[in-house]
Amino acid sequence: MNGQVLMFVSLFALDAVYCQASYSIREEMSRGSLVGNIAQDLGLEVRRLISGKAKIYSRNNEDYIELNREKGILLVKERIDREALCAHDALCALHLEIILENPMEFYSVTVEITDINDNAPSFEKNEMKFKISESANVGAKFLLERAVDLDVGINNLQNYELKPTDNFALKMQNNADGNKNVEMVLQKPLDREKEEQMSLVLTAVDGGEPRMSGTILILITVLDVNDNSPVFTQPVYKTTVAENSPLGTVVGTVSASDADGDSNSKISYSITNTRDNIRNIFVVDKEKGQVSLIGNIDFEKSRQFQLHLLASDEGGLTDSCKVIVDIEDVNDNKPIINIMSKSNVVSEDAEMNTAVTMINTEDLDSGENGNVNCFINENIPFVLKISKDKFYTLVTDGELDREKSGEYNITVTCSDEGVPSLSSSVTLNLHISDVNDNKPVFDRSSYVASIVENNSPGVSICTVKASDTDWNQNARVSYILEDSSVNGGPVSSYVSVSAESGVIHAVRSFDYEQLKEFHFHVKAQDGGSPPLSSNVSVAIKIQDTNDNGPQVLYPVQTSSSVLAEMVPRSADVGYLVTKVVAVDVDSGQNAWLSYKVHKTTDRALFEVGLHNGEIRTIRQVTDKDAVKQRLTVVVEDSGQPSRSATVIVNVAVADSFPEVLLEFTDFNLHDKEYNDKLTFYLVLALAVVSFLFITSLLLIISVKVYRWRQSRILYHSNLPVIPYYPPRYSDTLGTGTLPHVYNYEVCRTTDSRKSDCKLDRTASHNLLVIDPTLTRTMPIRQSEKNILDEPDSPLEQKPPNNDWRFNQGPRPGPSGPHMPYGTHIRWTPKSGTRAAGGPEVAMGTGPWPQPPTEAEQLQALMAAANVSEATGTLGPGTMGLSTRYSPQFTLQHVPDYRQNVYIPGSTATLTSNPQQQQQQAMAQQASQQALPPPQQGQPEPPKAAQTPASKKKSTKKEKK
Repeated sequence: MNGQVLMFVSLFALDAVYCQASYSIREEMSRGSLVGNIAQDLGLEVRRLISGKAKIYSRNNEDYIELNREKGILLVKERIDREALCAHDALCALHLEIILENPMEFYSVTVEITDINDNAPSFEKNEMKFKISESANVGAKFLLERAVDLDVGINNLQNYELKPTDNFALKMQNNADGNKNVEMVLQKPLDREKEEQMSLVLTAVDGGEPRMSGTILILITVLDVNDNSPVFTQPVYKTTVAENSPLGTVVGTVSASDADGDSNSKISYSITNTRDNIRNIFVVDKEKGQVSLIGNIDFEKSRQFQLHLLASDEGGLTDSCKVIVDIEDVNDNKPIINIMSKSNVVSEDAEMNTAVTMINTEDLDSGENGNVNCFINENIPFVLKISKDKFYTLVTDGELDREKSGEYNITVTCSDEGVPSLSSSVTLNLHISDVNDNKPVFDRSSYVASIVENNSPGVSICTVKASDTDWNQNARVSYILEDSSVNGGPVSSYVSVSAESGVIHAVRSFDYEQLKEFHFHVKAQDGGSPPLSSNVSVAIKIQDTNDNGPQVLYPVQTSSSVLAEMVPRSADVGYLVTKVVAVDVDSGQNAWLSYKVHKTTDRALFEVGLHNGEIRTIRQVTDKDAVKQRLTVVVEDSGQPSRSATVIVNVAVADSFPEVLLEFTDFNLHDKEYNDKLTFYLVLALAVVSFLFITSLLLIISVKVYRWRQSRILYHSNLPVIPYYPPRYSDTLGTGTLPHVYNYEVCRTTDSRKSDCKLDRTASHNLLVIDPTLTRTMPIRQSEKNILDEPDSPLEQKPPNNDWRFNQGPRPGPSGPHMPYGTHIRWTPKSGTRAAGGPEVAMGTGPWPQPPTEAEQLQALMAAANVSEATGTLGPGTMGLSTRYSPQFTLQHVPDYRQNVYIPGSTATLTSNPQQQQQQAMAQQASQQALPPPQQGQPEPPKAAQTPASKKKSTKKEKK
């Protein structure tokens, strides 16, 4: 890239600097390519570009160049196509303005776009056809179509080549406009009999690097004799037409003649231009030669058109001419107003001649139509001054007062000098910044508000509002409660004021009977510096509500004695018995009282005055009337909602005082006794409920503690776990089964203390099981509690040895798959295989008894200590600790676990002495006589050694 910088500086009174810089770049440069270092070329620092908010302004809104403020360079923003931007203009340039603020500076930048050879010459048509007579004279000329090359300079079209050149030669003629006419000249006579059709190729070549070319095919048909060619009356025609002329306007007429006769003298006209879209704007009548408009013409786009016309006869002979059309300018463009720099806010204390806005004007018309003058509306403290050619600056021309006018809408109007004159305008909205010179003003001189008594603390009473004619922070009003006293206390204990909104809130609940009205002051203060303020008086009036019920003054109600009014039996109708006197501390309608009888012993005897509370008789008193008369009078006020009070009036219908005293003394004692009994019953009920609650709570805690201790003993004791099974079975014929029959199916791993269990519960709670001997039956109770539900279930112990199991066949009683209720327990080791397979490991069990106590476990340990005396061994059929987990077993397989100690995983049985083994063998032999004979191959059950406790128990059974 080659760049040149041309610069000049002009100084003005408004402290604005104007400089100019020029650069030259090639077209079609990629986006982001460097144009030039504008900061270095203009002698500016990069921070000045940033602080001055440097920006690029383009008159035609061309967005091809961008400014990088951080680096101070100009970059290509979009690819630039010189042909699309400047068409065929030899000089193509972008005119930019760089504007800086604070202070205002202007820099003109011109970026010239140089051409590259990116367009090849091209013809509008692919072929041209000629009809030439064979008698055409040597030297006859035939105008050919010119090629178009959008490039300029050396890259533009330079030469033509015609092949073959046997009969025709190529001749180029330069025009005054710099274009070349291409003519094909006949060099050798044609002979139709030898060659009727001829094909030539015309090639157009430019001068760029690399060279580019375009071709067109020329087809020639040889005709018979046509001696004369058409001839135009003049080689060049000139005409003028105004821009924006309507379509169909005749621009001019051309004429040509042919000396031949008949059909050879018939001439047709055509336009041969292949560039500038001439054929889209002009058209020529083929027979009359009239040139007319078919498109819009704009002086601002093109001021002149050159048309090349061709006249041809039927014999193929032609002639050409040129038509020059000049476009007259019409004032059809309004001035364009561009805002270069603008300030939206100006302080009201700004000095004279402070620059506010700078604008630029442009009119695309020429001459007087393009001269623009600008002005603004009158009676405003601003003036528009011209600072440069087509640049105007709006400056202050007087003192500004924001309170009089805080905003100005300045209309800038620009008009040209054309006839008729055209104008355009733009409105500038300018705000005046404020100085704090006005204090807040309340919208009222004083405020009076009311609030209903018994209000909730925090409720809003009223709102004070003050406005400040200043602006922004200076107009921000805050509300402050002035210090004062109300009934000897600070006013802040009664009301509060919101600093932002001015809403007055009640701090306490007001009582009309104590405070009916109070006054205080509120100050409004703005946020200026220094702040300004004003005060206003606020009066709060308390409104009464019906919050007090009537109070009965007479008759006085006491619990110790009963007052009664005496009415003689000779009293007439309307006799005044007494008067109920009541008052209401409320005011107004809330204090209006009314009286009525609610309940009475005899409704036909007394009445009460509605408004005065006088109780009078409504009939004559008779001897049949009871001595004791009791009236319940309701005193009600007129508030909404109303409140009431009741009073009991005792009336004695008698002529003597002793009679009255006796009756009312009994009445008083009865009421007192009734009240005492009622109090006693309430206290008793409360005590009973409290006792039941505490008892239930202690019971629940005891159960939880007991279960927790049992689980701790089972899992954390160092003593071995010794199952305990009391002999709860039937003694019929020496056999029997456990009283509860279950089938459990449990799949658990050896390492899991928490496994899923499946329990098949019984279908009935009471069942009968028939003994195998058919001698007796016994009831079966089904426990509905799953032993697996307990967190410390004994099923969580180690699985039994695989050898400790019994065959299913010889067992008596309900067992195997035919048991109606049961649970099958299967232990699964980690490897996934079962420790004991098939139903042979299933044995029936009953509800588990209580585990052995610590004393019993200690006794078992003492027996286990005598290891040297152990003599017995257990075979494969011996039942050890695995019996605890066996799903089914009969009595003959149940050893006495208080006498023997079995070690899981071992075949040894620890016994106390040989004498115990002998006694146990005798007892077992007696029990086996009552059982069916065992099947062959079944191992014998283990022989349990007896303990002293078992000896005593067996002796007692023998005696029985």
